[in-house]
This record gives sequence, structure tokens and C-alpha cells, in this order.
Amino acid sequence: MIKKCIFPVGGYGTRFLPATKALAKEMLPIVNKPLVQYGVEEALSAGLTEVGFITGRGKRAIADHFDISYELEHQISGTGKEQYLDSIRKVMKGCIFSFTRQAEMKGLGHAILTGRTLTGMEPFGVVLADDLCLQEDNTQANVLEQMVKVFNQFRCSIVAVMEVPEDEIHKYGVIKGEELKDGLYKVSDMVEKPSKEEAPSNLAIIGRYILTPDIFSIIEKTPPGKGGEIQLTDALLQQAKDGCVIAYKFKGNRFDCGSVEGFVEATNYVYENLYLKGLA
Repeated sequence: MIKKCIFPVGGYGTRFLPATKALAKEMLPIVNKPLVQYGVEEALSAGLTEVGFITGRGKRAIADHFDISYELEHQISGTGKEQYLDSIRKVMKGCIFSFTRQAEMKGLGHAILTGRTLTGMEPFGVVLADDLCLQEDNTQANVLEQMVKVFNQFRCSIVAVMEVPEDEIHKYGVIKGEELKDGLYKVSDMVEKPSKEEAPSNLAIIGRYILTPDIFSIIEKTPPGKGGEIQLTDALLQQAKDGCVIAYKFKGNRFDCGSVEGFVEATNYVYENLYLKGLA
């Protein structure tokens, strides 16, 4: 069983300046919970209870959030406000947390490689907290739960994909593959942030992965790619050529909370569809 999940949270969040000048972007709240807590809750529901964070400077609030605040607990103990801590207490009770620091921001591939000390030589999940993935209700399997089932069938790296419009394709890594059955593709090509003319399909990779540990040795040999960064997409393409990578078109809603527009859209959705119904 997959037990480990890592969260690359070292980025600067420049699209949300000045709010992120002193605040980790992953701590921005969607209604009443920070983005990163939604991601950890998703991992916990999928059985990934060993959670690792690849952090950077100015990210201490993330560690504090998943720890006990004795003064706060004392102040609200026995009051009606104590119920507001139920969700984070559940996460803290269910998960084991570990942290390492990415000294330089050299791309997602480099962040994953930095996380090797947290995962060891085991398969592991990866969640990019900027991508908020939600189900219509609590009875549906979340995206990581769906991907774990796919991994248990194929035992190789899995990437989550979704169809995106042509005018947005340049924002994503894009896959080409043979459709094995509805929503499942054996990847044959990947391109990082292509133009719409260069894109091999309209299936874009979003921030959910399950990776096998051989990805580390591949990343070590991967030269800097687009933007001078070590791209995870390039390493996954090599892994696909050497063996197998499966792309899975997941079921659920995904919000790009790395953009102001997506963040506002996610906030409105959670408030109207989850918070008012007592589901968030």
C-alpha cells in the first residue's frame, strides 16, 4: 500500500503579492481552511498518512498549522469555538508529518528530488496544493483515492489529467498516449507548456501524481528544461520511454488556485456547495 505523500510548498506565490510577501501561498484560506489542509485531507482519505513537506524560506506557518497551539487551545477550551478545530485535529491525529527544505527553487523536478529523504525507495503521492480538487459530495472518491486504485492495477507512475481549452494549453504539461480504456492512457509523449500548435493533445497534467521511486535516478540525469528549471515532465517522459506511465482522466472538480481568478472561483464554490451545507 502507498502510505507516503509529499507536498512541494517552497514556491514564492508571486501571483498573489503583496499577500504572499510574508504569508505562504499554501496558507491562503478557501473560506475557513488553508489550501494545504484541503490537500492533506485528500491524502489522508486516500490512506496516505505519512505526509512530507518540501518547504523553503518563509514557510514556517505550514509546520505551525499542523501542530498544537497550546495557548489557542487553552483560550477556547470548553467554548463553542472549539468545534472549529475539529477538522485540523482529525488531520493531526491521522497523519505523521515530516519536513525538509529546498534551498533553491529549481523547478518541480528538483523539489521532488529534494523529497527523496522523506519517501525513501517507496512509491509515493505528490500533491500540488495550488490545484484544489473537490468532489460533488463526501460519498465520492477523491482524486488521490481514484489514482491509488489505478496504481494498484498498473504498479507504475500515474499522472492526473484533464481536458483544457486550446487557449489555456500553454500553461500545462500535456500528454499524448494510447487510450487503454475510457479515461486511461499509456503515455508516449509529454510536452511542458507547449503552444497550441505544438500540443500533442488537449490532455493537461494537473497537480496530482503517484510516482515510483526510480523517478529519482531519472531526475538526477535530467538536464534543465523550459525556463531553466528541472522539469518533472521531462523525467516522466523518460520514465514512460523506459517503462510505463499512465495518465488518468480523473472525476471531480479542479480549481487553479495558483491564479487569482481560480482562487476566487474555488472560494465561491466551496462556500455555496460545501460550507453552507456543513461539508467543509
